[in-house]
Amino acid sequence: MFEEGRGPPPIPSRVGASQACTVGAVAGADTFRVQAEAYDGFVGRYAPQLGAAFCDFAGVRPPLRALDVGCGPGALTAELSRRLGAANVSAAEPSEPFAKACRARVPGVEVVVAGAEVMPFADRAFDATFSQLVVNFIPDAEAGVREMSRVTRSGGLVAACVWDYAGEMTLLRAFWDAAREVEPERGAAHDEGVVMRWCRDGELADLWRATGLRAVRFAALRIRASYADFEDLWAPFLQGVGPAGAFVAALDEPRRAALCDGLRRRLGAGGQPFELTARAWAAAGTVP
Repeated sequence: MFEEGRGPPPIPSRVGASQACTVGAVAGADTFRVQAEAYDGFVGRYAPQLGAAFCDFAGVRPPLRALDVGCGPGALTAELSRRLGAANVSAAEPSEPFAKACRARVPGVEVVVAGAEVMPFADRAFDATFSQLVVNFIPDAEAGVREMSRVTRSGGLVAACVWDYAGEMTLLRAFWDAAREVEPERGAAHDEGVVMRWCRDGELADLWRATGLRAVRFAALRIRASYADFEDLWAPFLQGVGPAGAFVAALDEPRRAALCDGLRRRLGAGGQPFELTARAWAAAGTVP
């Protein structure tokens, strides 16, 4: 499941750091202020399996006091609670609907409404701090990682994972390739494989080192998700979830239909059940 990361390859047509932060992090984060059930049908269906793989990579085992930053509806929180006990897990999430869902789904866990850059926890309050599919949506990722380090004890672990948008996150890679066919200029400008920072091979580890974390480890996590049919996959896009859903919502009906057909064709999906694979990059480091 894991393989050692290599140095980042050349990045063609890559936007600048400040533009990527604006397009990918700020605008993208707003598109997740939806009901938890909408997220569940979108990338949320990958989250439980990813949470388990991420915890295996990080070496999560008791006794630990752990924090989940940007917990969403609670997939990673639930996995941490299963391994460590609910009383030993806290979570932070800026979206009220997601925070509410996490509290309901993982009873006994402390869930606060807060962004990653400023969290209401004392210095060195946790043994380990985790963030799943969030770092690239933090407006100031460096500040977010430093805040995760602040609330983690010296010698403790800070770890995160992000999608490989440019490569082997099959669902989103196929979507943006189809989007660029339908609306080449807008599709290229919003393609998460281009605008998202920290999401290519080695970049997350570079961020970890740049923010002062030590003994940094890096790996690829590979998982899969099941769909009843293509309509099961397409329906969440119509609910405006994530940057991809926002892109769909902005299209007129003919272009939306063309995008739907293009995505169906690229995935080779129809009325039968199928699975898609996904790859995420993970990094973990030790607080000095």
